[in-house]
Amino acid sequence: MREPVMKGAEAFYKEGNEVGVIVLHGFTGTTQSMRPLADAFAKEGYTVACPKLIGHGTTPEDMEQTTAEEWIQSAENAYAWVKNKCERVFVVGLSLGGTLSLYLAANKEIDGIAVINPAVDVPELVAMAKSELRFVDSIGSDIKKEGVNELTYHKTPVRSLKHLRNLMSKVHEQLSEVRAPLIVFVSEEDHVVPPENGQMVFDMAFSEEKELVHLENSYHVATLDNDQDLIIERSLEFFDRHINAKVE
Repeated sequence: MREPVMKGAEAFYKEGNEVGVIVLHGFTGTTQSMRPLADAFAKEGYTVACPKLIGHGTTPEDMEQTTAEEWIQSAENAYAWVKNKCERVFVVGLSLGGTLSLYLAANKEIDGIAVINPAVDVPELVAMAKSELRFVDSIGSDIKKEGVNELTYHKTPVRSLKHLRNLMSKVHEQLSEVRAPLIVFVSEEDHVVPPENGQMVFDMAFSEEKELVHLENSYHVATLDNDQDLIIERSLEFFDRHINAKVE
C-alpha cells in the first residue's frame, strides 16, 4: 500500500481545449515544482496533465520500492489521458521529467517538447548510485531565488539512483528518435545536472525545428526560480507557434 501524499504534491489534471500539455516533475521532487507552469497552461485554456510520478511525493522509503519502469508508466498514463481528449499533445518536463519527456517523444506521437535542465548524462549521480549506503543526501531544492524551496525528499534512495542511471542511459541512446519540435531550457549554473546535458539533447535530437534557451538567473529547479516567467512565456509561444504551423 502506497504512503499518503504530501500536501502540495498532488497530481493536477485539468480539462480544457483540444490541445493537451503533459507536465512532468523531477527526481525526488513533486508536482509543486511544476504547478506554476501547469496553472499557466491551464489558464490559457489547454488541457493539462501534471501527474505525480510513482514513488514521489510520499516518503523516500516509498520511492525506494519503485522502478524507472513505473516512472515511465506514470508519464505514459498521463499521455493516454491527454491523447484520449486532445488532437495535439505537447510535453514539458524538468530534470527527470525532461528525461521522461524525451522518452515519450522518442516513443509516442508528440507535437512538441519543452525540457528544462533535462538529465541524460550526470556522472555525479551515477557515482552516487554506486554507494553502499541505503540513502545519500538530498539533491533537491537547488534554487537561486531567496525564500523559495522545493517540496522534495530530505534524502535520496541509492536504489532509485540506480534506476535513474539506467533510464538516463536508455533515453540517451534514443535521442536520435526524438523528431518533434524541441525547445531546451538550460540554466547556466546548475548544481545537480551539468548544463552540458541541455546542449547534448539539443545536438543529438533529430528534430528539424529546435531551439536552445539559456537561463542566466536560475539554478536547477528553474521552474521555481528567477526565470520562471521566461520559461512560461517562451513555452506558450512555442505551443502557439507549432499549433498554428500545423493548421497552416
